Amino acid sequence: MDKKTPLYQNHVDLKGKIVPFGGYLLPVQYGGAGLVKEHMAVRESVGMFDVSHMGEIIIQGSDALKNVQHLFTNDFEKMKDGQIKYTVMLNDSGGIIDDLILYKYNDEKYMGVVNASNKEKDFEWIKAHLVGDAQAIDNSDNIGLIAVQGPNARKLLEKLVKPEDFPNKYYTFKENIMIEGMQVDLSETGYTGEEGFELYTKATDVVAIWELLLKNGEEFNIQPCGLGARDTLRLEAGMPLYGHEMSEVINPLQVGLQFAVKMKKEDFIGKKELEKASVDQVRVGLKITGKGIVREEVPIFIEEKQVGISTSGTHAPFLGYAIAMALIDKEYSEIGQIVEAEVRGRRIQAEVVPMPFYKK
Repeated sequence: MDKKTPLYQNHVDLKGKIVPFGGYLLPVQYGGAGLVKEHMAVRESVGMFDVSHMGEIIIQGSDALKNVQHLFTNDFEKMKDGQIKYTVMLNDSGGIIDDLILYKYNDEKYMGVVNASNKEKDFEWIKAHLVGDAQAIDNSDNIGLIAVQGPNARKLLEKLVKPEDFPNKYYTFKENIMIEGMQVDLSETGYTGEEGFELYTKATDVVAIWELLLKNGEEFNIQPCGLGARDTLRLEAGMPLYGHEMSEVINPLQVGLQFAVKMKKEDFIGKKELEKASVDQVRVGLKITGKGIVREEVPIFIEEKQVGISTSGTHAPFLGYAIAMALIDKEYSEIGQIVEAEVRGRRIQAEVVPMPFYKK
């Protein structure tokens, strides 16, 4: 049975169109706005998202660092308290179990923020691979999480947050700041390609925080945003999504995540397989130059040879044209390569272009 976040009734009251996603009932868009208006609010002013469905897994103990080094692909040896790193968790064959962002509270406490649909699987995998003095705690049900994204995100939060309580820079966070008597961990992160912040609070406080943001954001025409805009925004920003660009049979080198995979690190789960993996297919961006939309799992051709498959695709509201991401044979991945996507028996022309499609 699908769960509800603490903000479920707020979404219903705002005429959210509720759909099942990752084991939760969440708004795909809001009735008074619609996907395009929500998308453009984030690009031009500020939007906010209920992301309380995400998973938060604590890894703590005197061997916490040893364990995150072994479990995840990035290198956390020199990570500072209050820093955040994007990373990947691999299976023994080098395939992606999940991608996540890892928060460092101190040498003995880290928090991994994982995809909603994977959190039980991730938690079991982490627990099964812990060594020494370390424990994993699934804290997901105790946390409410709101993302505030867009060029006016900081201005909005300045009405509620003291200057010294803001994170120092991108991919850092401040813990235990107070917003009207409620405790919040505030991070400068996001999944939209815009400046933005994420507010972690007690599940019992998240409704009050949501309503505070809505009220204080009126002067910026703040827009609650659903899953639809979250997807179009991340696609324009060229960001991969688990279950589309990533899976347990796709390795991170194919997806272009080398920056988060530190092969010089002594060891991590999946490293040995990655060392001998051949990268025959890679993730590319496609600008659709023909007529139509190319969504996921559409075969990509050059003449009569299938050279890949699309992983995500949409009409990009800010850019004004259709885009897609695809895994295609490496030899056909050069910028400017012309390909065709076969949608319901009809070929649509596309061109391999640099990513991200959108950069602020």
